[in-house]
Amino acid sequence: MHLDDLPASIRPDDGSTDLNAVREVSRAISAAHLPIYLAPEGAQEAAEFGVTDRGPAYLAFRSAAMGAVPWQVTLAAFYNFSPRAVRAMAGVWDAAPPERWQAARFLAAGRAMRRVGVHIPAGQLAEARSLIDPVVARADYAGKVLAAANASVALPSDPLVALWQQITVAREWRGDAHLVVLAGNGLGPCDCLVLHTATGALPTALVRATRQWDDEEWGEATARLVARGWLDADSRLTGAGSAARERIEVETDERCAALWAPIGTAGAHRFASLIAPIAEAFAAAGTFQGAGSA
Repeated sequence: MHLDDLPASIRPDDGSTDLNAVREVSRAISAAHLPIYLAPEGAQEAAEFGVTDRGPAYLAFRSAAMGAVPWQVTLAAFYNFSPRAVRAMAGVWDAAPPERWQAARFLAAGRAMRRVGVHIPAGQLAEARSLIDPVVARADYAGKVLAAANASVALPSDPLVALWQQITVAREWRGDAHLVVLAGNGLGPCDCLVLHTATGALPTALVRATRQWDDEEWGEATARLVARGWLDADSRLTGAGSAARERIEVETDERCAALWAPIGTAGAHRFASLIAPIAEAFAAAGTFQGAGSA
């Protein structure tokens, strides 16, 4: 199915995309993208390479599209991980080259989605591809390192995994855009995590364990946010902090509106509904979905 074959009701008209649609589809792609890294299949595939620590495995899977880059490049692209967390991936390309990590990621994605019972009928799968393919093909990748790397990866033959990879490109595109907004608002790698966890959207303990900022670094970031009036003296989110966090999300949505312009508002809404079965299946299977942060 091609974009021109879609019903007129979901074809883009003037190329604009409502920000509510951008927010909806962004949440849908994040929810569909993340569970693969939390599923046991990923750990099993990494163990085949002799990598049993989930941190380095996650970093290898997600950065493999960039090639055998040193850990410092992954640190720059991932932004909110501490250097000590990313340094732990040193040696993953000796365990297996990036192309094997990429192939293992696809294998894990397919195994995991089928284990939890992800089912998207062939017609809807084709429709989803007819929507996401022009988004990926027409995207501006300037400054979008992880998105560009993933867009360069050859799609696998498995139709469901190929859709997931296209979702990955869109997810990384928003993440790349979000990092620019964070930096533009003066939020450093640890600061953005402290602010995000203060909203209650992410468990602090999980973020601290995976990003590995130590007590001193976390405390310094907290102090900077208190000085800005975004947290109070008890490290609780203030009204100004809540407004700042929402402003950052809106700025990210505004940057992402251009990404979804090829399919417009109705197309973005439709794509979100078509890929919803992925997140729903993982949620039903009990896969935790709250660890995501660009």
